[in-house]
Amino acid sequence: MSYCVRLIHREDIAQVTEIDREAFPTMLPPTNYQRELKSPLVHYIVAYDDQKMVDGALVEAASRRPVPRNKVAPPGRQYIVTFAGLWIMAGEAHIINIAVRQSYRRKGIGELLLISLIDLAIKLNSLLITLEVRASNTAALSLYRKYGFVETRLRRGYYSDNREDAVVMTVEDIGSAAFQENLNRLKQAHSRKWSIALYQIAP
Repeated sequence: MSYCVRLIHREDIAQVTEIDREAFPTMLPPTNYQRELKSPLVHYIVAYDDQKMVDGALVEAASRRPVPRNKVAPPGRQYIVTFAGLWIMAGEAHIINIAVRQSYRRKGIGELLLISLIDLAIKLNSLLITLEVRASNTAALSLYRKYGFVETRLRRGYYSDNREDAVVMTVEDIGSAAFQENLNRLKQAHSRKWSIALYQIAP
């Protein structure tokens, strides 16, 4: 499989909203991505499967015809499989969310987006990255620890749907040589494991 990571386009909003509803069905109110994209502090990225296309205007009716290798489907027809967002202010990056289509989970795609978010935060001159994760989400906790995030505090009853606690995690000094050396090692290991080429974030 081959996935391309790029910045979000307005044509992606319908698919991003669909993925958001699937990944976070109990979160209310739902995120308004039209409004989100107007903020200069927010940066979203997506990854699309370059062997699938959206069939016409209907997101749910994905074409089974592979995209020719020498062609790239235009935004709006690329089949988005995951998205993620960063909030940036005063040298701090905060991961808003990472969501993957259910049929594409456990294929290393969420980790690919985490790598891309870290790269984007470094490019935007952030000094550290923070996030919140449900205390029960052991898979996500393990992934974030792998990339150097440490637990800094607990927010009791943070999630409105079930009053679950949120673990706040932070990784600091992301511009340091030591952090970036470890990040490159993890990138290479991820690429070998999943046979996913690592892309620069395309515009």
